[in-house]
Amino acid sequence: MIRFLEVVTQKRTHLEEITDEVQEIVDESGITEGICYIYVPHTTAGVFINENADPDVKIDIEETLEKLIPWQGKYRHIEGNAAAHIKSVIVGTNTFIPIKNGKLMLGTWQGIFFAEFDGPRTRKVIVKIVEG
Repeated sequence: MIRFLEVVTQKRTHLEEITDEVQEIVDESGITEGICYIYVPHTTAGVFINENADPDVKIDIEETLEKLIPWQGKYRHIEGNAAAHIKSVIVGTNTFIPIKNGKLMLGTWQGIFFAEFDGPRTRKVIVKIVEG
């Protein structure tokens, strides 16, 4: 089963938690044991799993990525968004999460985040649920 999520981002760098939306897709699938595959088909965005209990973690990630890979730099890519491409490579564009008893097997403090690095935009996330 494949579903698409639409994520509307509000600023150039925007980390949006999508855990509940992904769990809803798992629920709709009716699959109780398997794998949830999440893929972002964009070259300036990504997806990752990290702490969702303290909102400061998200801010720390955004600020640290900006310090490491500043928007304005000596890049060769002429479109002006080279930093977004580099951040996407570091964060990655896919992740897998096991499903057990119909629930994503995330840790107590874990959430799934869509990472926008070239916003604001409307993006899509592909979620595939595989039984097994």
